[in-house]
Amino acid sequence: MENKLGFKPIPAAIAVVLALLIWFAIPVPEGVTPQAWHLLAMFIGVIAAIIGKAMPIGALSIVAIMLVAVTGVTSDNPGSAIQDALSSFSSSLIWLIGISIMISRGILKTGLGARIGYLFISLFGKKTLGIGYSLALSELILAPVTPSNTARGGGIIHPVMKAIASSYDSDPEKGTQGRIGRYLALVNYHSNPITSAMFITATAPNPLVVDIVAKATNSNIHLSWGTWALAMLLPGLAAIFLMPLVLYFIYPPEIKETPNAAQFAKERLSELGSMNRGEKIMLGIFALLLILWAGIPAMLLGDGWRVDATTTAFIGLALLLLSGVLSWDDILKEKSAWDTITWFAALVMMATFLNKLGLITWFSGVLESNIQQLGLGWVGASTLLLLAYMYAHYMFASTTAHITAMMGAFYTAGIALGAPPMLFALIMAAASSIMMTLTHYATGTSPVIFGSGYTTLGEWWKAGFVMSVVDLLIFIFIGGVWWKVLGYW
Repeated sequence: MENKLGFKPIPAAIAVVLALLIWFAIPVPEGVTPQAWHLLAMFIGVIAAIIGKAMPIGALSIVAIMLVAVTGVTSDNPGSAIQDALSSFSSSLIWLIGISIMISRGILKTGLGARIGYLFISLFGKKTLGIGYSLALSELILAPVTPSNTARGGGIIHPVMKAIASSYDSDPEKGTQGRIGRYLALVNYHSNPITSAMFITATAPNPLVVDIVAKATNSNIHLSWGTWALAMLLPGLAAIFLMPLVLYFIYPPEIKETPNAAQFAKERLSELGSMNRGEKIMLGIFALLLILWAGIPAMLLGDGWRVDATTTAFIGLALLLLSGVLSWDDILKEKSAWDTITWFAALVMMATFLNKLGLITWFSGVLESNIQQLGLGWVGASTLLLLAYMYAHYMFASTTAHITAMMGAFYTAGIALGAPPMLFALIMAAASSIMMTLTHYATGTSPVIFGSGYTTLGEWWKAGFVMSVVDLLIFIFIGGVWWKVLGYW
């Protein structure tokens, strides 16, 4: 009999039981208010429901907003409680990601993304390694204006990768994935976490990291789009350079020379013809967004020309609508954008009030005191926190849920133990994307590429662990030196 409920009973029951146990069975710890503890109970229940996929994350967010408003954990006044529950819908960071996802629709609709992929392959595709770099560079070019890393890696780059693999008869159904497809699939995937770490607008949870860092430091550290992009530029490029080589060493493709790939890409470009009107407009708006997000007008003409990052996103979307590249129907159909705005607002709201009610300060204090007893110094202590935070992602199927649940307390504890706030913020920000490397369920892109069958589960997990270590070391050491040169710490 078909389940007519709007939720999956078993994971929903587990989430409810967890929330009720914390609310009623566990005494409120000393130093924590009952309101904060009850909000934590609901928060953990929501995170457990997200992990268990009890409902779509947007639907769970509606339930979370209702619970915060009904229980009055933020305010005894019903009117104030619903205002608190809806407060994060006015967050400019949330709208930055939502609008950017709408803009990225133009890259898919016009075909500009596929053109960029085939262009790089036509230039560098004479060797398998060159195709790998072409896929990675295509990811990098698209990342600043494609906040859905799933759309970028799974929707734009993956079909290009599969077309190239098929042209060499590398097909999982024929058992020939080792010819070239396995290697290209892994490069396709592992480009995704690196590019996601490089720009605030490269994956949806990044603004959440910005928000957590700002709240933890009382707004002393606010990572702007330009600051983030400059900070992640050198370590990101180093990681992009090394990743195809590392994967080539771990899983070398049987076919090393691929002169036909460049020709195949040129034929695809020929089929596409010259750039159409929509592609040209999309490319122009793409350039405008990058210029404004990077703050170039303000650098050249003064602070009076500075444009807010979210305002820039609205400028881009408005131009796409005015030019007809996107229609309002296209925007209404962009379900992932509206979904992101909804769940993002709910999770940010809960995390914000956990902080306001003192729960994050209390939990970070517990972490701090326990780690302090180990006598590791700030370097050892912050490293322990970083590793625990990142590798906990084996237990998460959502980067957003992971970041929301853990980053605030771990970041605050690291600062309290003496870690330089800006240095630790940037490393934690990078780790929040690098952790996507680990599993076949780590983020939305992973099941898309893993599901195409080019790798076994063991191959995927081995490559994921190796790349997590390589990427993390690059961002810690190359990033640490680069950020020192920039004067960030």
